[in-house]
Amino acid sequence: MQDMFNIKITFMKKVINIWAKTITFIMVLFVLIFTILNTELFQSLRSGDLDTILLTLNEKPAASHLITFVIMLIQNAFTIIPLILIITINYSLYGFFYGLLWSWITSIIAAAFWFYGSRYLFHDWVKKKAKQEILMKMEKNGLLFVFQARIFPFVPTSIINILGGVSSIQFKHFILGTMLGNFIFFLVLSFIPAGLMSGNMDSYILVAITIILLVVAVIYRKKKKSKRISNGS
Repeated sequence: MQDMFNIKITFMKKVINIWAKTITFIMVLFVLIFTILNTELFQSLRSGDLDTILLTLNEKPAASHLITFVIMLIQNAFTIIPLILIITINYSLYGFFYGLLWSWITSIIAAAFWFYGSRYLFHDWVKKKAKQEILMKMEKNGLLFVFQARIFPFVPTSIINILGGVSSIQFKHFILGTMLGNFIFFLVLSFIPAGLMSGNMDSYILVAITIILLVVAVIYRKKKKSKRISNGS
């Protein structure tokens, strides 16, 4: 009975692996084709020409959500588009609340996609090139490492996604760390275009600094408590 169960589990894993590879391949192909068809837009993204980007997207209101989603997919894969630019685009198109929400949701989907893409499609290739030191830190701290990396972008978004996939970190820890970290980081970033466009930059900067200090204080206390428990044991 146990042998039959193990056979079924193994078979299910193989099926999931095949489907994950197929979906990843299709999505990568889709992103490439979409980017080629919108070459001028993505050239504007690379150069940071916000006026041209907004003009192009306002001319395609029905496709703006799809385009901004693809932009976030590319950012999470290669980090060639500044995240603040994407946040500013979404803020300009959809306003503060919905722009923040859309940026956050698309970033989670993009991170999950590249996590699984790295785990099932590019695993062997990435594993050879990955920095073992970062992998060890990620596997040791799991959710906390991803959370900190999302808030303090000392490691590019794409690296976190790809290394997360080839590491042994559980997906639930990866995605939870991404959800929490990205929400806080995106909230702070959203205050920049909000302040610039409202002419009340000082107030937004004060709120952003307050949020950052609170997060730093919580992380510091958590690390200090973990260290104290570790030393006590």
